[in-house]
Amino acid sequence: MNWITEALPPQIRSFLKRETPENLWVKCPESGQLVFHKEVEQNFWVVPGSGFHMRMPVVARLQMLFDNSKWEDLPTPDVQLDPLKFRDVKRYTDRLKDYRARTERMDCVRLSVGELKTIPVTVAVQDFDFIGGSLGMAAGEAIIAGMEAAVQRRTPFIMFTASGGARMQEGMFSLMQMPRTTVAVRRLREARLPYIVVMTNPTTGGVTASYAMLGDIHIAEPGAVIGFAGARVIEQTIREKLPEGFQRAEYLRAHGMVDMVIARSEQRDTLARLCSLLMNQKTAA
Repeated sequence: MNWITEALPPQIRSFLKRETPENLWVKCPESGQLVFHKEVEQNFWVVPGSGFHMRMPVVARLQMLFDNSKWEDLPTPDVQLDPLKFRDVKRYTDRLKDYRARTERMDCVRLSVGELKTIPVTVAVQDFDFIGGSLGMAAGEAIIAGMEAAVQRRTPFIMFTASGGARMQEGMFSLMQMPRTTVAVRRLREARLPYIVVMTNPTTGGVTASYAMLGDIHIAEPGAVIGFAGARVIEQTIREKLPEGFQRAEYLRAHGMVDMVIARSEQRDTLARLCSLLMNQKTAA
């Protein structure tokens, strides 16, 4: 502090003080480019120069998808909080409380209904910020409830996946969500309703091994990591070097595991067109 600031009254010192927000700049993980946070946000959380798709907040994704950024949230079922009384560095119940306070959500899956270019749709979005979007009882019940709501409302079901896999703190209860969600997908098929999966970065583990790969159409975001086991685990198991770009969206599209890789700016139009064709309904111009 110099003599000028010492001589000035506190009111004037506070007026002259300029604070820079911590999130003013965003650094691209791919190119190292520094971009204004607002610019990235206005570009659907895609870095303008490199095209790198950053993690998109759930609310921002819903605003991008629905007509006039309006939708209705559906309630998710309540489940037993800590069936195994699990504890690692901290108790599982304490960890859940922390994440619920941080995200203001009960768990990682959010259900919404609204219109996509005038076509009614039911949407589920996994939030990676909630314990890595891990699949547990609450997430499984929410996905099943969303699919049942789509059947009742006779709408397409669109699932945005983002997960590191099953939630270890719930053990076999989390693994049971894989067959349970698979049965729910079967109900959508029996009702002859479209099930479209949009895989974001990352979509791995038990999520990939269940509902993420059971869609009628699989869409992936550019550069998204999609797979079951990690690349290093696979290399150590087969003792071979994996191909360049292995488990990336573009590699999976080239090898038939993903139908299309769509940039975020084109997703709304693409999803509306698919829903229109599969439901035989006209969309708004």
